[in-house]
Amino acid sequence: MLRQSSTRPATRPSSSRTRRGALRGSAALLALLLASACDDPPQGRAANAAAAQPAPPPPEVTVVTIRRQEVPVTTVLPGRTVAFREAAVRPQVNGVIRERLFAEGQVVRAGQPLYQIDPAPYQAALAAAEAALARAEASERSAELTVNRYRPLARANAVSQQMLDNAEATLAQARADVAAARAEVEAARINLGYTRVTSPIDGRTGRSAVTPGALVTANQATPLVTITQLDPIYVDVTQPTASLLRQRRDIASGALRRASADQARAWLILEDGSEYPHPGQVQFAEVIVDSGTGSVTLRAVFPNPEGLLMPGMFIRARIEEGVTDRALLVPQQAVMRTPRGEPMTYVVNAEGVVEQRVLRTTRAIGTNWLVTEGIQEGDRVIVEGVMRVRPGARVNATEATPQQTAQDAQRPPAATPAPPARAAGG
Repeated sequence: MLRQSSTRPATRPSSSRTRRGALRGSAALLALLLASACDDPPQGRAANAAAAQPAPPPPEVTVVTIRRQEVPVTTVLPGRTVAFREAAVRPQVNGVIRERLFAEGQVVRAGQPLYQIDPAPYQAALAAAEAALARAEASERSAELTVNRYRPLARANAVSQQMLDNAEATLAQARADVAAARAEVEAARINLGYTRVTSPIDGRTGRSAVTPGALVTANQATPLVTITQLDPIYVDVTQPTASLLRQRRDIASGALRRASADQARAWLILEDGSEYPHPGQVQFAEVIVDSGTGSVTLRAVFPNPEGLLMPGMFIRARIEEGVTDRALLVPQQAVMRTPRGEPMTYVVNAEGVVEQRVLRTTRAIGTNWLVTEGIQEGDRVIVEGVMRVRPGARVNATEATPQQTAQDAQRPPAATPAPPARAAGG
């Protein structure tokens, strides 16, 4: 009896712990089930909602179909204007300026009087020369009469042959004296004419270096005034030899077509950015390369009827290199850069999928790039909506209207286009 009563109480604590563990496990399972019941329905609803939403439509883009076309190829070069003619007027005789016969800045014609030097000394010199000529002519007549008289007498042996020879020598000397006197008269007349200083060319006068009363000397170092002819006017521009060689190779290969190999049309861009209204003509290119700059000088001539161009002005000249018959032009707004700095564009293929093309550009023509590689005729280049596309994406492409194309041509590009030199190297 005592053993049984002592054995039973020992088993009760174990049963109590088991029941408490079972209760804790049931509570944890219930909490897990409640948490699952709270979390699963929203996730399921979100997944179902996402699956139920329709896919977004392809983005809308505007494209331009690339066509080969005939375009003129030009290059812009820096330069300066140079006077067509310039004459530094200097006196050719000594004397005192009596009168100035023009207004400073006036347009004068060739032969128009500019200054009057005191002519009195030269008038006197001319009179003395004319008197010496008259004396020489009188001596000539006397010697000629003597010879005419001695000739029949010498035939009749009335005078000696020596006397006739002396008379003929005197006549020849008298004739020489007459010729010398006539030359002196002509020289005196020329010097008298030099007292009236005239303009050697048509042009505009500058500042006068002398005033009436000033003493001047023949062929002095300081000019009296400078006459500058401004219409037409020269423009000297510099072109790198590499560009000149490339241009000549393109002309020789037929890539560029030009009516004349030596001459080309040119247009001017003034310092304020405006276009000069009169086109010009390139006359020639220097045959010597400047060793300091590695460039050659091209000289063009431009009409200047309004006198807008003045010598020494800095300008930019747009020179026509030639015409390319099958050019591929891509709008600058459609050209971007890769991380490597290469020019690239997006093209929509026949399936409406976007493709990325790396380009090779040579120069800018208006608002377009002249492309030689990376694009073909008939390709559709994206010009609007570029930021909404990526390579491999499907898009809805709309062809740009002529009005849109014209507006885009007038609108400056949104981003800086890729430099041609970098593109050519890539």
